[in-house]
Amino acid sequence: MNALELHNTLNLNDSNLPYPDPMHPIVVHFVIAMVFMAFFCDVVGYFFNQRHLHEVSFWNLFVATGAIFVAILFGQFEAGLATPYPAAQPVLNVHTIIGWSLGGILALITGWRFVIRYRNPLKVPPSYLGAATFLISIVSLQVFLGTQLVWEYGLHVKPVVEAMNKGIIK
Repeated sequence: MNALELHNTLNLNDSNLPYPDPMHPIVVHFVIAMVFMAFFCDVVGYFFNQRHLHEVSFWNLFVATGAIFVAILFGQFEAGLATPYPAAQPVLNVHTIIGWSLGGILALITGWRFVIRYRNPLKVPPSYLGAATFLISIVSLQVFLGTQLVWEYGLHVKPVVEAMNKGIIK
C-alpha cells in the first residue's frame, strides 16, 4: 500500500494524522520541561540547602516518568503514520531507540530519587546529581534528533506529506 492509499484508507489529514496536530511533541515537551526543572531544582537545592526545591524536583520527575510513556506511545503511533522516506529512517530509528531507553532510564532515576527522598529529604548525593546530568545529556540529544526529524526531514509537515502522497519523495 503506498502513502496515498494509506492516507485515504485511514482518513488522515494534511499532516498524515487522524487528529488535527501531532500529539507527541505536545506531550514530550511537557516531559522535557519537567526533567529540566527537576534537574535545576536539585542542583540549586544542593548548593543552597533548600529542601523544598528537592521536593519540587521529586514531583517533577514522578510526573515526567508517567508522561514519558504517553509520549512514547504517541511517538510510535505517529511515526508509523509518517511513512518516513529512506533518508529520515536512520534518524527516526535512533530517536525511537533512545526514546524507549529514556523511559527506562527516567523510571530508574525516579526510583532512585524516591529512595533518596525517603532516606533523607534534606539533600541529594553528588552521585545522583551525576546521574541527573547524564539524564539531561540524553534528553538533550533526543531533543536534537526530534528537531531534526521535523525541521530537516519534515515528518508530519504538510508540504512533505503532500510530496510523499504525490510520489515526489520516495
